[in-house]
Amino acid sequence: MTNGVDTMNVKILTLGCKVNQFESQAMYRMLAENGYTIVGEDVPADIVVINSCAVTQVSEQKTVKLLHRLRRESPFSVIVLTGCMAQTMDTDDPRLAEVDILLGNKRRSDLIPTLAEYLTNRQKLTCIEPYAKKDHYESLVVDDFLHRTRAFLKIEDGCNRFCSYCIIPYARGRVRSCSLEYIRQEIATLAKSGYREVVLIGINLSSFGSDNGLTFADAVSAACETADIRIRLGSLEPESMDLPTLRRLSQYPNFCPQFHLALQSGCDTTLRRMNRHYTTAEYAEIVRNIRTVFENSSITTDVMVGFPGETEDEFIQSLTFVENIGFAKVHIFPYSRRPGTVADKAAHQLSPNVKKDRAARMAQVTQQSTQRFLLSQIGRVEPVLIETRRKDGLYEGYTMNYTPVCVSTIPDHINQIIPIHLTSLDPSGTFLLGTEN
Repeated sequence: MTNGVDTMNVKILTLGCKVNQFESQAMYRMLAENGYTIVGEDVPADIVVINSCAVTQVSEQKTVKLLHRLRRESPFSVIVLTGCMAQTMDTDDPRLAEVDILLGNKRRSDLIPTLAEYLTNRQKLTCIEPYAKKDHYESLVVDDFLHRTRAFLKIEDGCNRFCSYCIIPYARGRVRSCSLEYIRQEIATLAKSGYREVVLIGINLSSFGSDNGLTFADAVSAACETADIRIRLGSLEPESMDLPTLRRLSQYPNFCPQFHLALQSGCDTTLRRMNRHYTTAEYAEIVRNIRTVFENSSITTDVMVGFPGETEDEFIQSLTFVENIGFAKVHIFPYSRRPGTVADKAAHQLSPNVKKDRAARMAQVTQQSTQRFLLSQIGRVEPVLIETRRKDGLYEGYTMNYTPVCVSTIPDHINQIIPIHLTSLDPSGTFLLGTEN
């Protein structure tokens, strides 16, 4: 191989969301097909690719610390920075001094020729191309998720929403959707590879089809009809889940009734400042519709605390709304300032102590909500995809509605869906124990 790449080790370190994880696996495939040797994250490598996240300032800080550590520990490794941080940062930023190749999101498919150019000339390369309104969807092929039982399939990229706290529309461009044929082909390939469940993911998954005359429900139908494997959804914007869509999804027995509906705040005033596109009343109605259409669904969400200008009264409104909805699980995060966004310039930024206190108070409420949901599942017999063996000898898996379950079983049942009688709540209060039915 040119430049001896067949003797070069490479590893990818991934930060951020499931879309980044999917894209890292696609890059692994590109590298392996071109003669590079893939090594584990803890193994020294000739080339290190960092697939970065830029959703918060904290995310960027983690990437910068990682860059410093890698350069200190591996002074002669080639460091490639890609992902959302690479796309959005000023290319002259001194924090990027340790990067050998800066590869934007739009140039990901150029990874192999860019590496070849660098290995020939050993001169720093900056490959950043801005997004345009007429950009096309980049179809990536991934058929191996490091031996996991659950696979991911990215079907959408970009976002048109411009929430006031979010840099992602600038890091990912406008909404771009794949074709239904791509979905069918990839689902068929993943099913043939032995995966029992596929999660459909995207930067704004709910917007699938808004650029090509399709709908989000079309994508789910194509996936569910292609193979007899479970189809799960990634994070969703709530207003896309109207009643006709829900009824259409309910027709498929292999559709997993878990809905991660991003809330962000349970206060209408805060939602308006965030430039979110729904009210709490509309959100609550969507949740009621889901629970009416799907007999044993789960609703999970993200909630932000300490957004600029959030008063104590507004926080209490959000806390009360979250408690009343009764989420199965809630991801809580304090607002983190992100340069380049509207919210970063807003008045009345809250102190870290206030945000920490509100996150703790929200967590106390949502932990109780999670326990109530888990208790509601006890006594049911549910199909569980057995995924991993834990150190204590129990096997861990998930039901259709993403209830975490641990059970004593046999090794042959890994990557199998078996009926489990859910018997009790684990003392930690975070998962259920069960027995084979």
